Amino acid sequence: MSHMTNSLATVDQLYRRTASFGALPSDLQDAIFFATQSLTQAAGLLLRIPQFVTAQASVVLARYWLEDSLLANEFSDVSAASLFLVAKLSAHPCRPRDVCNVYAYLLSPSSPLLRPKAEPSASSPRPEPDPSSYYLSESAYGAFQARILALESRIMYKLGFDTHVALPHGLAVTYLQALDFCGHSHPSSSRAKITRRVTAYLNTALLSPQLLYLTHQPNSLAVAAIYSAARDAEIAAKMPECPWWEIFDVDREELGFLVVGMRSLEGLVRKLQNEFDGFNQSGMVTRDDIKAEMARRGLKMSNGGGLVTNVAELDEEDAMMQSLDRRAEVMES
Repeated sequence: MSHMTNSLATVDQLYRRTASFGALPSDLQDAIFFATQSLTQAAGLLLRIPQFVTAQASVVLARYWLEDSLLANEFSDVSAASLFLVAKLSAHPCRPRDVCNVYAYLLSPSSPLLRPKAEPSASSPRPEPDPSSYYLSESAYGAFQARILALESRIMYKLGFDTHVALPHGLAVTYLQALDFCGHSHPSSSRAKITRRVTAYLNTALLSPQLLYLTHQPNSLAVAAIYSAARDAEIAAKMPECPWWEIFDVDREELGFLVVGMRSLEGLVRKLQNEFDGFNQSGMVTRDDIKAEMARRGLKMSNGGGLVTNVAELDEEDAMMQSLDRRAEVMES
């Protein structure tokens, strides 16, 4: 049964993650995670990689960030390295050139990723993408490839070379069959609709900063997705009267937490758009964007990784220390 379960994040790992990123506001951490996972999913589509490979890459990326700092590398580089690594270990490997070209496009102004949707009209048709905006020169390709290969090795080292990921998608289909949602008692259109909705909830959970795939086993995620899909107004599926989730080894408290987590992502993104200036408006989030947002809020990283709430006070302190150093040098001379 080990191939159907995952190694979950420990309490110590979650605590160290919170402590090491304590200087970074939680909403910025959520923005980084959501944007990077969205980028990974988009890259998987353009590379024509099966969804299960892209989903495994998303889980590997989340595990890596349990062990390493969010700001240690550019977020897009971590996404590309994770996808390249997992695809290489699967039956659907990608050439480095293809990965670099896809990420160059997704990070360019021509990409619609993480930008507001502009509805074309007769007066303002949809603008054509500019190929020059995502052209990758040989030197840029070489630098990007070098970063990906270096990060690939670092991810493997941080994960202890354990890249096994069990996904809940197959279990969800099996559970739907056990609950007779895929049987003859339901119309074919209804069966397809609930299956698509369950898959959508499972894929959405990959983007959640609550790390649902790192804190719960696949069977729990599958049950929560089925419960959420059946409760949607568009589906309105009739569920058994008994606590059916217990058959699949999921208790009520865990089910409730997962359902709330899966359904709360839309509200979280809307909140980030209101609090994070430029989020979901100008493309992929970068480390420079995070630094600029912290400066806008009057926050700044200190040398020890702490959070300084007043930039002016920090500047005065630096100036005073420099003045004392100069005086010491004069006295010594």
